[in-house]
Amino acid sequence: MALIDRHRAVLPNWIALYYADPIEIVHGHGRRVTDANGKSYLDFFAGILTNALGYDVAEVGDAVRKQLDTGIMHTSTLYLIRNQIELAERIAELSGIPDAKVFFTNSGTEANETALMLATQFRRSNQVLAMRNSYHGRAFGTVGITGNRGWSASSLSPVKVSYVHGGYRYRSPFSALSDVDYIRACVEDLREVIQTTTSGDVACMIVEPIQGVGGFTLPPDGLYGAFADVLAEHGILLISDEVQTGWGRTGEHFWGIQAHGVVPDLMTFAKGLGNGLAIGGVVARPDVMDCLTANSISTFGGNPLATVGARAVIDYVFDHDLQAGAAKLGARLITGLRAIAERYPVVGDVRGKGLMVGVELVEPGGRTPSVAAAARVLEETRARGLLVGKGGLHNNVIRLAPPMTVTEDEMDEALGALEGAIAAAQEGK
Repeated sequence: MALIDRHRAVLPNWIALYYADPIEIVHGHGRRVTDANGKSYLDFFAGILTNALGYDVAEVGDAVRKQLDTGIMHTSTLYLIRNQIELAERIAELSGIPDAKVFFTNSGTEANETALMLATQFRRSNQVLAMRNSYHGRAFGTVGITGNRGWSASSLSPVKVSYVHGGYRYRSPFSALSDVDYIRACVEDLREVIQTTTSGDVACMIVEPIQGVGGFTLPPDGLYGAFADVLAEHGILLISDEVQTGWGRTGEHFWGIQAHGVVPDLMTFAKGLGNGLAIGGVVARPDVMDCLTANSISTFGGNPLATVGARAVIDYVFDHDLQAGAAKLGARLITGLRAIAERYPVVGDVRGKGLMVGVELVEPGGRTPSVAAAARVLEETRARGLLVGKGGLHNNVIRLAPPMTVTEDEMDEALGALEGAIAAAQEGK
């Protein structure tokens, strides 16, 4: 029986698979992976932004193997874990949150669930503000704050959520405004939402500096700083979901929220920190982190294996100045894509920062989303040896997020494949 048939027989049919003929990846090195049929691909989605350094990275592999040699893969948080403590110290310092404390989880979903629990307990309120077009995970609480119907599996929720304008500018009713006026309009919307849809004692607002699943959409710099001023008037906590934007990927800053001139009360993180190892977490103000009164543990969160690998990842990011590389190579990618967009009207928008870039595909001559064009580009890039992502509210956005170690030659190779794929989508062939 074919592997795809075995998959369909035992795994849920709601697990998304890319491509008409899904691939099995069996080997990786650098920024390239090989499928079970021996075909090689340049990977520009990096396991959904998770393989931040790429594949077969010696520094990370050596650190993990050294830990394996101790015979200790797991102890649980009932015992002291040196790697966990040292990683927490590093993240707390990098966060910019005064006297920050860190709690480790296994994923971004779990990190956001934890942040919601902390904020609602600290504020003694189950009211939450979130952004339209947002995505924060697949668990019960995080689905409840996801502002994207395509990823919201249930209308049931443990929290009461109100959604605010601002994160998706291309299709916003305020899209024609200048940056200053756009921010002003969104701030006015925030004030009105608080006044009309809540009882005032809101627990928190959660934002993605760049909306990931939503199609790498982003507001003007400074929007969330302006939001924070309004939140402070009401004592509302600000949570920055850095699951996709953290660790220097946006190029100009280490954390995406820094573009908005504000230090949040809590930040969540995951994905690129482990370069494939399962790790996530929350870094927060100490009074917020310590507000729980019940006992708790994390069986697997912050385990010795994941934390030693994550420490090696952070060291690699700084030792190789990958943030600067993301800024440089990201600019090259966006410039190249915008030049392609001028030649092919099927491209409605090119946006992003650093190595987080979205290409929104539309029916030529307008802004009507073209799901078919995005599906065609996904297949055509694969045929040309390039792996990309797809998402957005209307599933019409190509998502590009290569490993942060990508080279200039690889960037040019990817741009060539993307132009060919976009041309095919434009022609409808």
